[in-house]
Amino acid sequence: MSRLKTLSDEYQTLRARLEQGGGAERIKRQHEQGKLTARERVAALLDKDGPWVEIGLLVAWDQYDGQAPAAGVVTGLGRVGGRPVVVVANDATVKAGSWWPETIRKILRAQEIAMRQRIPIIYLVDSAGVNLPYQGGVFPGQYGAARIFYYNSIMRRYLKVPQIAAVMGPCIAGGAYLPGLSDVIFMVEGTSFMGLGGPNLVKGATGQVVDAETLGGAKTHTTVSAVAHYRAKDDKECLAKIREYLGRLPHAPKSQHTYAGPKRDIKALYELIPVDHRMSYDVRSLLECVLDAGRLDEFQPDVAPEMICGHGAIEGRQVAVIANSRGVIKGKNKNEAPRIGGIIYTESAEKVAYFIENADRERIPLLFIQDVSGFMVGTAAEHTGIIRAGARFVEAMATATVPKLVLTVNHASGAGYYAMAGQGFDPDFIVSWPTGRMGVMEGESAVQAVYGADAAKPDNVTAVDAMRADYEHQLDAKFAGARGFVDAILTPEETRDTLAFLLEVSTEFTGPHLGAFALPSLS
Repeated sequence: MSRLKTLSDEYQTLRARLEQGGGAERIKRQHEQGKLTARERVAALLDKDGPWVEIGLLVAWDQYDGQAPAAGVVTGLGRVGGRPVVVVANDATVKAGSWWPETIRKILRAQEIAMRQRIPIIYLVDSAGVNLPYQGGVFPGQYGAARIFYYNSIMRRYLKVPQIAAVMGPCIAGGAYLPGLSDVIFMVEGTSFMGLGGPNLVKGATGQVVDAETLGGAKTHTTVSAVAHYRAKDDKECLAKIREYLGRLPHAPKSQHTYAGPKRDIKALYELIPVDHRMSYDVRSLLECVLDAGRLDEFQPDVAPEMICGHGAIEGRQVAVIANSRGVIKGKNKNEAPRIGGIIYTESAEKVAYFIENADRERIPLLFIQDVSGFMVGTAAEHTGIIRAGARFVEAMATATVPKLVLTVNHASGAGYYAMAGQGFDPDFIVSWPTGRMGVMEGESAVQAVYGADAAKPDNVTAVDAMRADYEHQLDAKFAGARGFVDAILTPEETRDTLAFLLEVSTEFTGPHLGAFALPSLS
């Protein structure tokens, strides 16, 4: 079995487990309370048979002794009435939907997607509040829970991004500001509560004895306080009302594209990536499985062929492709040394920088297919100005104002990872195959950097083996997913459709795609 197939199967098994949230018993308890689970709510909200790209499913899966699947919150992208939306749904089957430190990161990432793409965001709230034993990672800091409310405010005041909140369970303390700073609030009779303090806290602070429904139930907030705006009798009616509300908002209908299917069967990708990640393969075969008709109009194909640049389309949407070509590439001249695919040389950096700047001028989204081992080192590279050329590559990528999508196929190493639109440069979306390997360098390179010729000495064997194992663990795509370094891990079958939907989402906003969001002129 191929490496890609083996790792994809392992990932799908893990995904199925994480999608169960807190498990069958807690799902049953949620149903007994008259509530749908977070994933059932998402499914009922979104268009039937429409796309769903879950963001951050693997976050925190390998932490907290497995007690925080998906960090207790479901976040992702789908369509409502044909319109792209972001959804944030607390999973009450996981520690009552309480907020772990990673929960905050996932909510912020979801908000940043909504802000950058200017698409509605729907919060399905069912949370007991901060997970108190971990409050030190939730409450304080620049990217603590307060940043959620900062983003709420920026979206309301300046970006005009619709924010719809449905309180479908508890919503307590500071968490109440999430719906409070949304445009409209829906509540569900009998199951929802919203208040800065629950009955127990109120009794302790004031001595007042009051039940939850009277204090902050759906009827109270829609008839007495007027904090909420709509009331529903159950979850299904609430979600139907949200769909109806979104349907009233202005939105240009989705343009219809006529396009050819890919040239090759997408399943052919399973045999593409070699068992040994260091071996070469034909990246053009990958493009033939992803691009319409498998067609790439290549830019300067005879210049720096270790970097492939060209124009294609995915389900009718134009895209400027930048891909690393793996393998050994013969020199153009008789005495010229061959080049190693996956390495960025001075000439290839200059070529890609120019191509990116052209795509930015032409307003064509960029798609980076990452399998990069880094920039070339050595006397020849330094003397040809690799540092300056690399800087031009990085600057062109970093300052491009068109959408940037990244698919990590294999290696994502060193400064080459940065230049190929690494996460620190705010690509609109970054996804990975299960074969993705993200790190400063490979384990063997790290061993040589630290131990050199001493790596083989008997006294160092244990430490060297431990270092190799540690690198192998951290280079696993699931490790990157657990820490939010990628938005999602995709199987080959999901790749083309997912990239097509992400292209659709990222072209909703025609303004500059820079930073987490771009403010309109305030002068």
